[in-house]
Amino acid sequence: MDHLPATGKTKLYVKDWGSGRPVILIHGWPLSADSWDDQAMAIADAGHRAIAYDRRGFGRSSQPWTGYDYDTLADDLAAVIEQTGARDAVLVGFSMGGGEVARYMSRHGGKSVVQAILVSSVLPFRLQTPDNAAGTEQAVFDQTALALNEDRPRFLAGFFRTFFGVDAAHEPVSDELLAWARSIAMQASLKATLDCLKSFSSTDFRRDLAAFDVPTLIIHGTADKTVPIDASSRATAKGIKYSTLIEYDGAPHGVFATHKRRLSQDLIDFLVR
Repeated sequence: MDHLPATGKTKLYVKDWGSGRPVILIHGWPLSADSWDDQAMAIADAGHRAIAYDRRGFGRSSQPWTGYDYDTLADDLAAVIEQTGARDAVLVGFSMGGGEVARYMSRHGGKSVVQAILVSSVLPFRLQTPDNAAGTEQAVFDQTALALNEDRPRFLAGFFRTFFGVDAAHEPVSDELLAWARSIAMQASLKATLDCLKSFSSTDFRRDLAAFDVPTLIIHGTADKTVPIDASSRATAKGIKYSTLIEYDGAPHGVFATHKRRLSQDLIDFLVR
């Protein structure tokens, strides 16, 4: 584990576990690399190299005032790839992290990447616009920003119940896991939390999909209320030529915890193709 310099003066906290083929794990909003621990352990145990880092402004990385647009975040990912020496790498993006994968593929030409995996991803475009009727209304994101400014811990408590599908699940995650997720989210700066909310809700990745010229696995829960599957992964699968979509029936957004064993196995199975 180390802090690596990224774009500008920003330093990113990086975990580097195991050896072998590099698998770079990019976390969702508003969490950190710790949310990938179960999958990172499984990937390393399977003979691969698991690299996970805290996005700028989150976890143990620097908290700069600017740089939360996807071009800069993709440049941060490029810095991680370069400085860890990751070659023939697999990029895995969860939720917001899918945007970094997409923008890296288009902005950096997919350099050093041989496979991509999108889990509960925000692709291709979250915001409702005249040419994106399936998106979410701007007012919903505005309300989220207001709630974060008013009482962030309270907002996060309710957010993670939906995120992990607690009220609808037959076997919901524990109260302790919900508290853990909220504690990780509170490590992030408020500025980063708000700016990244704006980025993932308003960035249009539809043109980036054509840059996915490698085998791509897409995983999404059919009961995801945070990023509904119809407007996200089902549409994304149609836009990526070499993609395979696996739907987890009845699964919520946070499948890294609710379906951790299945997710780990699906990731590992895809790596050996």
